[in-house]
Amino acid sequence: MSTSHRYRTRRRLAATAVSVLAAVSLAACGSGGSSSSATSGTSAAGGAQDGKPVPGGRLKIAFWSDFQSCIDPNQVYWIESRSIDRNLADSLTDQDPKTGKIVPWLATSWTVSPDVTSYTFNLRKDVTFSDGTKLDATAVKTAYDGLHDLGAKSTLGLTYLAGYKSTTVVDPYTVKVDFATPNAAFLQASSTTTAILSPATYKETPEARCAGKIVGSGEFTLDSYSAGKSAKLTKRTDYAWPSSLITNKGAVYLDGIDVSYIAEDNVRVGSLTNGTIDIAWPRQPITSADQEVIKASGTTIQTRALPGIIGLLVPNVTAGRPLSDLQVRKALYKALDLNSYAKTVYWDGYPAAKSSVTSTTPYAADQSAKLAYDPAGAGKLLDGAAWALGSDGYRHKDGKKLTLTYLTNAASPGDQLVQDQLKKVGIDYQIKVVTAAQLTPTGNAGDWDFSGGYLTRADPSVLGSSLDQAVSKQYTAKYSQDPATAAKISALFAKGLSTADPTQRAAAYKDLQDALIDNGVAYPLYDRLQTAGVSGKVHGFAWTSESFLRANDIWLSK
Repeated sequence: MSTSHRYRTRRRLAATAVSVLAAVSLAACGSGGSSSSATSGTSAAGGAQDGKPVPGGRLKIAFWSDFQSCIDPNQVYWIESRSIDRNLADSLTDQDPKTGKIVPWLATSWTVSPDVTSYTFNLRKDVTFSDGTKLDATAVKTAYDGLHDLGAKSTLGLTYLAGYKSTTVVDPYTVKVDFATPNAAFLQASSTTTAILSPATYKETPEARCAGKIVGSGEFTLDSYSAGKSAKLTKRTDYAWPSSLITNKGAVYLDGIDVSYIAEDNVRVGSLTNGTIDIAWPRQPITSADQEVIKASGTTIQTRALPGIIGLLVPNVTAGRPLSDLQVRKALYKALDLNSYAKTVYWDGYPAAKSSVTSTTPYAADQSAKLAYDPAGAGKLLDGAAWALGSDGYRHKDGKKLTLTYLTNAASPGDQLVQDQLKKVGIDYQIKVVTAAQLTPTGNAGDWDFSGGYLTRADPSVLGSSLDQAVSKQYTAKYSQDPATAAKISALFAKGLSTADPTQRAAAYKDLQDALIDNGVAYPLYDRLQTAGVSGKVHGFAWTSESFLRANDIWLSK
């Protein structure tokens, strides 16, 4: 596929991102592992090591879209909004983007009960929200109770607080969070953008909060928010409680941040190269052609994979459908050329999929050997399953063609490439396009063989949101496993949530990732890179563990 063709289809890829939202209740967008570029922390364009930071100036960022039209950290799932929120609201803990380790932030320390159902946090005593209210145990209780009370209005909250029972004030600066069932992933959840807001915020309606009635303890305050148009942030001059991951321990260098939304890639890139904006932040990876334009202007490309569920296909294994046969499902792994997918849809050097979770997700296991391209091997497995190759180039059994229907609301170049790859082994891959409104009802009806999906969170437990039948109501969970496989998969999810020990969690999630491939439950297609074009005047650019913007150390050349 040519670069120009990739550019023309960028809007279709963006639409596919929206379809995933309807398909899998887009949830938590962290990370172990290293950046996909040499810039996992301070920008290659410059940083404090290149000179003394200069205070002042407003950083101008252009995102692609504000699809959810909400800015409340407790309600948003849209990654662009969460990147803004990370600089407005602080969390109890933080997560190191290089190691995945959880470190202190608003909480100075914590203890976890042996059964992983209770977390006790000791809080800092010097933190205030921007309305002047002090952070204390009561504020944390109000925040977690309020997050839980949002129910379905908080897609992330439903996942992160799974099994939530209560939050108890132990003393003014000690708080205890209890769960009815083990939730080893909660410590990571306490580092995310489901952050602690001022008690006054929880007196507002969810709708008002989405529209900007929020108060955080972050290094910026929200001056204004116009859904889909703009957001303006201003520095807090009294800010002095960043996490231990931040170099700058006081107020930020920037005077503020101006956010806009530019839908067209060429307009966004042009605005970056002519200096109208400082950071161009698209939803899909910047094309190789646009990267060359950006680099030629003296601007850098910052790259890091979004953690969580990789871009994948989920099968429908209902009895009577082609993928109910495990041999057919195993053949598909050998029929998909993931290296070719990465360089054709994206560019040479783009990382190929290696697991059901992305490369920056803690406990990600390299399963390249299980996913190796072997079309001859795929043919043998299909022959063994009695799908014979016909004169038309497709396989047939009992008078029926081996046809697999892929359900989506926006066909993409990647879908078409999968269609071409499967055709080479005799499989008829049909792309069924429905409207966004039809996607979930059609998925629930089960008249499909493959559905797509991804979710973002820096913990492998996020896979359960789409694939654990014990907790997920998604059709991706319902149809992807027979009862025996579902019991095995759910037991592995439960094991990963039942221990806080990193070694034991790593083992549990390695077994889970193996089981998903060995049983044909998930088909990794592509790693999910977050890219940003960053002006040479921007210094100190850094990613959070969720591959969002961390602006504490950013300063602008004059």
